[in-house]
This record gives sequence, structure tokens and C-alpha cells, in this order.
Amino acid sequence: MIKHTLERMTTLLDDETAARATLGLEWRLSESPFSTRIPVPMHYAGFALRNNLFVAPMAGVTDRPFRQLCKKMGAGLAVSEMVTSNSLLYGSAKTRRRANHDGEVEPIAVQIAGADPKMMADAARYNADRGAQIIDINMGCPAKKICNVMAGSALLQDEILVARILEAVVAAVPDTPVTLKIRTGWNRDNRNAPTIARIAEQSGIRALAIHGRTRADQYQGSAEYDTIARVKTLTALPVIANGDITTPEKARFVLERTGADGVMIGRAAQGRPWIFREIEHYLETGEFMPPPLVTEILEVCREHLADLYAFYGEESGVKIARKHISWYTKGLVGSAAFRRMMNQLPDVPSQLDAVEDFFGRLAEQDTRLRYEDDYLQELAA
Repeated sequence: MIKHTLERMTTLLDDETAARATLGLEWRLSESPFSTRIPVPMHYAGFALRNNLFVAPMAGVTDRPFRQLCKKMGAGLAVSEMVTSNSLLYGSAKTRRRANHDGEVEPIAVQIAGADPKMMADAARYNADRGAQIIDINMGCPAKKICNVMAGSALLQDEILVARILEAVVAAVPDTPVTLKIRTGWNRDNRNAPTIARIAEQSGIRALAIHGRTRADQYQGSAEYDTIARVKTLTALPVIANGDITTPEKARFVLERTGADGVMIGRAAQGRPWIFREIEHYLETGEFMPPPLVTEILEVCREHLADLYAFYGEESGVKIARKHISWYTKGLVGSAAFRRMMNQLPDVPSQLDAVEDFFGRLAEQDTRLRYEDDYLQELAA
């Protein structure tokens, strides 16, 4: 089967319209004056999504509370933190939490990681049996602890193993669509994303997300989009572009530069989950939304913290909430001293009181969020 895949991976479908229909990706052009095509809704892997804006899976970030919040604030799809393919860890508290989708807006997308085809197939079945409606395979994580066991983006070095894993997972869950996230390659001399995309298409993968850096780049430098654009011309798979998408204008630029079917936002959503509705509005109208009201974001933060305390328990919830509060306030006028103080607070009441006090003082200065100029320049860079 692998040999068959590799021999056929250069065969492309001639009729792109028919290919898109087969893959379940249907477009409805918006009334926007821009050339970017906006699917409203986007039909993706058999599901109708609100739009073509995706939350990137991020370890330690995209837990159930964060995924629910991003969907509420405009994301079309949110992918879970990666779940191990090691069955010995299925019973751990961390793995159980990562597989917890109670009350989550569908579709439920779970990302799995590993390097052994059988273990990956077993992990796909395990998660599909527990409610996953889309299985996403991680071949994009650049972290050393993942790459040192030849998982994540390390797999991009071994195209034959990539094919074995993809075929095993697709075969293991025939009634569940399987998607793939990769980087542009292992390093800048080996940007083999086009080859991986062809293998993916022939293996039965339903969609492909590409981060515009190599594994060797980690998160250094700037994402490049030419490789993503090339992949888009070579495959009929839906392609989702990822990397350095921090503003509505950048989202539009990346869509037009790459021809991608959607964009995936990761770090830029940390502390700014409303970025999804801002991008959605801009792509549909060409107009910017005003900054959110301070009172609205205080309520968003309150609800998010309450979900974190309930999900993790108060002791762990307080610790995890610290980074989210820091992200919510990053760049806001006068926030540096607040973040230093907040990180020392030991319990739920003190955290909530501090958040109330900080946003209350902001509201006295302006009804809408106001960021430092340096932070705005950083976002626009």
C-alpha cells in the first residue's frame, strides 16, 4: 500500500471543482469587494463550520475552556491539545482532561501525536470511540521532547514512515475524517511539504494545515508563505495556512498570498480570543471592528477563569489562570506592574479581586481597550 501511495503521489486531480466537491469543501463567495474568497459557512471534512478560521492546537493552552471560548468568539473550528498515542498514559489525569469534550460545540477535533503506526491507529480509535469527530495528526510540533522520539515535525524526515502512519490512522477510523498538521519541512534546505501533501492526499487525509516555518526554525524569524502557496497548487486537499497571523489585515494577506482555504491562529489568540470575530468581520466587510469594550472583556475574563477553576480544580486552576490573565492584559496601558503582582496571588478570591480592580481602573480611563503603541507595532510587524 505504501509503495502504491508513493508511486501515485504525483498524480493530481485535473478537475479542481470536482475534487473539492468530493472532499466536502464548498465555497460561497462573499459580497466583499476584495478578491479573497470567504466561505460562509465553510464545509470542512463533512462538517459545516461558521467560517474558515481555525484555532491552532497548542499544548497547555487549547484545553476545553479555551476551545469553547474561541468558538464563542468567532472561531470556526478549535483543535484540542495533542493527545499521546501511548496507551500506557490513557488513564493519566492529563490525558483524561485533554480528552474531555463535555458540552463542547461540535465538531470535536482531537489531535494525536506519536511515531508508531499501530499506536497511532489505536489512539485514533480510542479517541473516536470517546467522541472525537475529527482526528488530527501532529507532524508539526517542533518541541525537542516530541522530536527526540521522532514524533511531531521530526517525522518530516522520514516520508515512508509518514505514509505508514497516515494509512494506518485512516484505516483505523473509516467513519471519522482524518486531517494533518505539518511544517514546511525539516529545515530550510529540505522544505518537503509538497511531497508530504501528496502522500497525505493519496493516504486518504481530508485536509492539511501548514505552519510557515521549518522544524529547525522553531518559532524564530518570520513565517514564509511561498511553500504553502506551492502546496495549494499541487493538491486538491483543503489547505489551512498557519504562522504569524496576528491581525485581520495579516489574515487577508495570507489568504490572498497562499490561496489557502482558511487560516489557523495560535499564539495571537492567547489573551485575545476575540481576534476571530475581528478577522471574520474584516474579511466579510473590509472594515475594522472597534476595540472591545473594557466591560465586555472583563466579563469574558471572568467566565474564562470560572471555567478554568471548575475544569482543573481551584488549586491547579489558579496556577493555570495566571498565564491567561497575563495574556489578557499584555500590552494594555499600565499592565506591567499588575502582571508582576498578579503572579504572586495564591487563591481564587485574590485573583478575581485583582482582575476586577485592574479592569475597573481601565474602564475609568476609556470605555474600550487601549493598548500601548509598542504592543500595537509588535502585532503589526
